[in-house]
Amino acid sequence: MKKNLKSSIVYLLPLAFVVLIMSCMSAPVKQGKLPLKDAYKDYFLIGTALNRFQIMGRDSLSMEIVKEQFNSITPENALKWINVEPQRGKYTFSVADSFVAFGLANHMFIVGHNLLWHSQIPRWIFVDDKGNDVSRDTLLNRLHDHIMTVAGRYKGKINGWDVVNEALEENGELRKSKWLKIIGDDYIEKAFQYAHEAAPDAELYYNDYNIEMPAKRAGAIRIIKDLQSKGIRIDGVGIQAHWHMDMPSLEVIDSAIAQFSALGVKVMFTEMDINMLPRPENLTGAEVSNRFKLTPESNPYPNGLPDSMQVKLAERYSDIFRIFCKHKNSISRVTFWGVSDKQSWLNNWPIPGRTNYPLLFDRNLQPKPVVDSLLNIVAVKK
Repeated sequence: MKKNLKSSIVYLLPLAFVVLIMSCMSAPVKQGKLPLKDAYKDYFLIGTALNRFQIMGRDSLSMEIVKEQFNSITPENALKWINVEPQRGKYTFSVADSFVAFGLANHMFIVGHNLLWHSQIPRWIFVDDKGNDVSRDTLLNRLHDHIMTVAGRYKGKINGWDVVNEALEENGELRKSKWLKIIGDDYIEKAFQYAHEAAPDAELYYNDYNIEMPAKRAGAIRIIKDLQSKGIRIDGVGIQAHWHMDMPSLEVIDSAIAQFSALGVKVMFTEMDINMLPRPENLTGAEVSNRFKLTPESNPYPNGLPDSMQVKLAERYSDIFRIFCKHKNSISRVTFWGVSDKQSWLNNWPIPGRTNYPLLFDRNLQPKPVVDSLLNIVAVKK
């Protein structure tokens, strides 16, 4: 027995060291500096988006970063209509419940994303049993039931809702969606009325991409002013901030913040990432239906981002955050669309299979140089 035990120890010790080394390689590193949420506590909330694997505990290392660095969370998909009500009247809340429970347990500002969108919705919403478009009244009833059930379930728990998501075309006109076709122009105000009814204590937002750009910005301003003129509550506007290294300009960002805040609503940047890869056909925005073919030219950094580009990414984020800090009295939240590069939707959009680097933490969950750059901004100001 002693011989066998001694032999086992000889073989087990190296294995233990291997396990220890592997765990250290993959575990997030404590920086020994203020977490981002604390560094920016006098400025605005610092948030991130969570995917299903993280919410359900299958990516625990990412969740340690979330608890350490962020004080606001948004679900990537857990609260979208296709996931909570895939069949009429048949709700599934297991992932959404876990998401909210995590936020409550960690004293975070919880965002619900979203209540009305033209994408990621089941087909049954718009049709009757024969496959024909339903009437205006029927669709309004379905929208009301959905919002009352979902937003009502988390009344007093979810702090803010993206009530309407991406309702505008690039020219600032209303998107030609089924919502518009069947209900009419007032579908947006109906959604906000229902959301206020279901969750009167939650903040209510309009959320969209490219609304920092002048034409689309004008459309978002019209939506806000129209709601305000009718006495319908809207508390904030979410600028998605799916941006690039070369656009939008800092001047455009600065102007957008000033114009939206002048309306008396909170300004937030809700889905922030910086696309490091070439834009096919100079594509802008975040329309999820866009798809292009993968080529070597479209994926220039498959084996890692060069140091020179890491520096440029840090500079780009820093320039943007200086603008944000300038407007700290108008901005309530900045949310990154994911914890690390491995999670980012930009690895597969608009070209599936690419390797992108848009976020603050790399694929091994290590902080990128951009994190120090963002910390330095507020350290200097203080």
